[in-house]
Amino acid sequence: MVADYLKPDDVRMVEQAFQVAANAHRGQTRRSGEPYITHPLAVATICAGWHLDAQALSAALLHDTVEDTSTTAVEISHQFGRAVAELVEGLSKLEKIEFQSEQHAQAENFRKMLLAMARDVRVILVKLADRLHNMRTLEAMSTEKQKRIARETLEIYAPIANRLGLHRVFQELQELGFRYLHPHRYQVLAKAVKAARGNRRELVGKILTAIRGRLESQAIEASVSGREKNLYSIYTKMTEKTLPFAKVLDIYGFRILVKDVPSCYLALGALHTLYKPIPGKFKDYIGIPKANGYRSLHSTLFGPFEYPIEIQIRTIDMHQVAEAGVASHWMYKSSDTSLSDVQLQTHQWLQSLLEIQTENRDPVEFLEHIKVDLFPGEVYVFTPKGQIKALPRGASCIDFAYAVHTGVGNHCVAAKVNDELAPLRTPLKSGDRVEIITSPDATPHPAWLSFTASGKARSHIRHYLKTRQYAESTELGERLLHQALRSLQVDPASITREDWDHLLRGDRAKTREEVLADIGLGRRLNLVVARNLTKAHELPAPDPAQTRPRVIIRGTEGLAVQLATCCRPIPGDPIIGLIAKGQGLVVHTHDCKHIRQAHGSGENWIDVEWESSPGRTFDVSLRLMVVHQRGVLATVASAFSEAHANIESLFQDQRETGSYASLNFTISVRDRNHLAEVMQALRVLPEVVRIARVEG
Repeated sequence: MVADYLKPDDVRMVEQAFQVAANAHRGQTRRSGEPYITHPLAVATICAGWHLDAQALSAALLHDTVEDTSTTAVEISHQFGRAVAELVEGLSKLEKIEFQSEQHAQAENFRKMLLAMARDVRVILVKLADRLHNMRTLEAMSTEKQKRIARETLEIYAPIANRLGLHRVFQELQELGFRYLHPHRYQVLAKAVKAARGNRRELVGKILTAIRGRLESQAIEASVSGREKNLYSIYTKMTEKTLPFAKVLDIYGFRILVKDVPSCYLALGALHTLYKPIPGKFKDYIGIPKANGYRSLHSTLFGPFEYPIEIQIRTIDMHQVAEAGVASHWMYKSSDTSLSDVQLQTHQWLQSLLEIQTENRDPVEFLEHIKVDLFPGEVYVFTPKGQIKALPRGASCIDFAYAVHTGVGNHCVAAKVNDELAPLRTPLKSGDRVEIITSPDATPHPAWLSFTASGKARSHIRHYLKTRQYAESTELGERLLHQALRSLQVDPASITREDWDHLLRGDRAKTREEVLADIGLGRRLNLVVARNLTKAHELPAPDPAQTRPRVIIRGTEGLAVQLATCCRPIPGDPIIGLIAKGQGLVVHTHDCKHIRQAHGSGENWIDVEWESSPGRTFDVSLRLMVVHQRGVLATVASAFSEAHANIESLFQDQRETGSYASLNFTISVRDRNHLAEVMQALRVLPEVVRIARVEG
């Protein structure tokens, strides 16, 4: 097979790799009892079917030698070159993943695989061939292992094959995964499909004859074939739509291959005049290709006896790409730009893996982001210049902003969808034209994570928030440490580099900044760190009359200093701070009930006070009892406006009946004095019976 497309020197290289693998695995057997060499040989045969190069085929033959035999990567590099050794090493590092094992180890293993794939796509092609052969021979394994490997295949490897456009491999992995994960369901469904095949054979024959006849009458050269949907796709449709098998009518589809793109649309028109198309069931993946480079026309028609039939129309080149995906780079040579598009799409996705990796050192988070992007984009939207962006189903304007550029996502404030202003959380539909409005002062908000669907957007948002929180926590930690040092009557400026080196010796933290960040995040007590830093100092005797220094709160801090939502403190309120582990400093009012109920011991309480002019507004909640009459809401709103207080939200208590109504406002004020002015402006209104500031 390899002699058909490889040069003689390359064929000799592959033969040499086979000899090395055969010698290395001599005496080893598979669980089935077969000689072990049959497995790498089968993997290499699958890769040869994709016309992979000699280096990839050699790596396929040698992929288990470093892991399972005494052969070393150095020996492989010496005999076959560095490229083959790196491929084998990348494959060897892909340890077998146990879904029942510790989550962190599992995620770390997937990260290794995906990063190896990002460096060289041949790694994942050989790995998919390896997984495909393992799935084909899975019957030799125990039932428990069959289910574990099948689940792993359905959740990771099949989606990767689909993401790379390897449609045939994707479908076979799905079918085999379904067979071993749900063996009883697989058998029942296979039996039902077999029975339906006999019942519908005559109908399918009639449809094929009608389609061929209509295309011939229009002088359209085409190859027409019927195809049966795989069992897993039928099973998925039944479970997603809660349908019995009898209600799943479109288990057959029809594929039409034509010579060029214009013929695709001519064939579509001919078939739409033969059978009526079902509204909303037409997709043009030629004009807007899928994210993995797939191109085709899809339409569902009302066939004979109102039987729905699904048709796919594509050129031969498109069919080759649909079946082989990224492997078509090696399989076929064509001037059709679709091939370079496939390679470009794949390259962009692989680069995004590296980009996400640089921002997510935690392998569990990395895997979470990647799993989102493993499933094909279902939403195709346009930039103002007409470029197409493929996004996951459920994507919002924020996902689009990050798809355009990281800088656009980090600074977006609003969007225009089809020339109309829309909030950033707006979900997008295929065909939407989206324009992002940015501001240099805007930054990502934690709430964005609740309405983003793409791995790239989630990764960038989390990276920004972590970086910002670390910087803020370091600054807060320094302020808290200085407070603790002053309480010990030690000048913070007197702490030397030697004091810090002594503290860090044997500590888990490697730098001063890490210690300060831990203090700011509540992972260390500032007083304990202060005492450890001053061990070499002679501390003066504590002065009972000494006022404990306080931490100054500006109110403009973000993630490291938070204003409690239970009591909503504002400048002028007596306040106290609580160090909450992992959250930083949470500021409450002195009389807040929640802080005393939850943290009565006072161990982590910090003395804090407001800065003289915070320079921002703060939310506060008011409850008004008003006369229940027409126009009262407008009167109250006007009073708020005249007092320069903005209304953030309004809630009316529906339980109130009779002559009075209870209105709950959240307003923004500058400080306690401003709040007093607002409340005084409301008290003079005859419609206002009672007014009170409330918690929460």
